[in-house]
Amino acid sequence: MDTISRQLARFARELRYGDIPAAARSEAKRFLLDSIGCALAAQGLPDTEAAHRYVGKLGGAGQATVLGYGTRTNLPLAALMNSLLIRALDYNDIYWKQDPSHPSDLIPAALAPAEVRGLTGKDLLVGIVLAYELEMRLCLAAHPGIREVGWHHASLTQFASPLVAGRMLGLSLDELVAAVGISGSSHFTLGGVVAGKLTNMKNAADPLAVEAGVRAALLAAEGYTGPGEVFEGKEGLFQVLHTVKWDPEALVSGLGQKFLITECAYKAFPTEALTHQPITAVLALRAEHAIEPRAVASVLVETTARGADILSDPEKYHPTTKETADHSLPYCIAVALAKGNVLPSDFTAEALGDPLVRELLGKIKVVKNPEIDALFPKVKRAIVTIALADGRSFRRVEDFAKGEPERPLSDAELLAKFRANVGDALPEREREELIGATLAVEEFASVRDYTRLVVRRPG
Repeated sequence: MDTISRQLARFARELRYGDIPAAARSEAKRFLLDSIGCALAAQGLPDTEAAHRYVGKLGGAGQATVLGYGTRTNLPLAALMNSLLIRALDYNDIYWKQDPSHPSDLIPAALAPAEVRGLTGKDLLVGIVLAYELEMRLCLAAHPGIREVGWHHASLTQFASPLVAGRMLGLSLDELVAAVGISGSSHFTLGGVVAGKLTNMKNAADPLAVEAGVRAALLAAEGYTGPGEVFEGKEGLFQVLHTVKWDPEALVSGLGQKFLITECAYKAFPTEALTHQPITAVLALRAEHAIEPRAVASVLVETTARGADILSDPEKYHPTTKETADHSLPYCIAVALAKGNVLPSDFTAEALGDPLVRELLGKIKVVKNPEIDALFPKVKRAIVTIALADGRSFRRVEDFAKGEPERPLSDAELLAKFRANVGDALPEREREELIGATLAVEEFASVRDYTRLVVRRPG
């Protein structure tokens, strides 16, 4: 019987464009467009600027393009930088059935190698679909998810990214297996990067695992070897992370028969996923009852134990960084109440000090609800009760946030999000050209022609 690494490697090597259903190809293009928009919006943030300086100082061969900036750097650094840009605003996609993850973080593991090799747009779509399929399967394989026992999902990304990059680089079956072993032996990530007061590592954890996978693929291409049974072997993943129950069938059963990318969600707000249901509830109550923020006496948010603990600890009531604020349930609720939406602009240094938002923060209480925990993670219910100073009270139960498959983001809504994210990063004509090119990326004879369009040119 083939090892799990070999079964996944075979799937990665043999998947063809024609094997992918039209719905999955369509979602791959939509997620690519959404991710490019997030990357262009992230230009100029302190963490992306610092990372861009880092990339520039390291130098190296100008193999692949850094999205937006137009800088050309070596393949692993381009993958790292592009993944960070996609991730930096916490506005890209979200998949959460067991473990939470952002599969679009892995798009650069396909994009940068495809650019280097001059692969076609169809090849790129194969890589994107492969990234989603592998990442999402890894997130279904542990019960409970590894995040529940203290590990970050980047620990899973390290197993998917080398297969995506390796497929784009044309690795053999044995080389792909080696790449999984190399990367999977080197990049486990502590969950502490998203607990307490958050730092730049909240955004960088998964991109670093993407970079690790690209480096592993490049090493394997040179004949470097890695453990062939990194999942089920002695002191492999299953044995070492034994505080969860692993389901190997979730990784390999039915590969190529059903594609999970159509089950991934888009983010309607640039915040941690468990904030989305309560934000949705608050916005609905605010609009339905014409709630004036200054008339609010108190807000009670009932959520999961995780939401009450990690997203509402004392640090989250006094956020001083973007990373802490976008993972602060009280802050996100206060912004939604104060402004009637939650946007990337609400996480700038200036916005964090907004007096009305700070006033509302003190009126928000977050509690865990055992009945909600019993539904989790299949349903991420939130219950919000807003009490007004005049004695009136309004309550709403929300199970699905906008952007989830149950409440999908329409094409018009996706384009509106993209245009808002791009802003003045591109002149209007070039922005619209990029939309058309992305939604027809399969027609490109070379990905190099596509990446030329994703360079910031203020107009």
